[in-house]
Amino acid sequence: MQELILFIMCYIVVLVFYELYFVRRAKKFKNGKMSKKKKDKYKEPGEIILLKSKFKVDIDKVNYDQLLQIVALVSSFDISLVVSVMSIIPIFVLKLVVGLVLIFLTIYISYYLVYLFYKKKGMIKNG
Repeated sequence: MQELILFIMCYIVVLVFYELYFVRRAKKFKNGKMSKKKKDKYKEPGEIILLKSKFKVDIDKVNYDQLLQIVALVSSFDISLVVSVMSIIPIFVLKLVVGLVLIFLTIYISYYLVYLFYKKKGMIKNG
């Protein structure tokens, strides 16, 4: 039961952080409301770059705000899942190894599912 509470609390905290920090900045970046100086420093979120380069999601066809919300939800779930699993394991070194392997697996699987969602909607570049 404690692991479930930890998962939910971690999910809420990470989701709020993503919404406040990443989603707002990415919306300003996309809408051109960011100053030139800040825009040069700030890059597009890594998750969006992953979806564009690896999974060929066509950003021009996608509702960008919806994509940012999906990214925030998926990333929060990934982080919360890994933290919850790591809290179960008692040995520190084993926690690190399992956490490292699990984070890569969950990121790839979850963004592959996002790719399948957008593929079904026909928002993938051909070629």
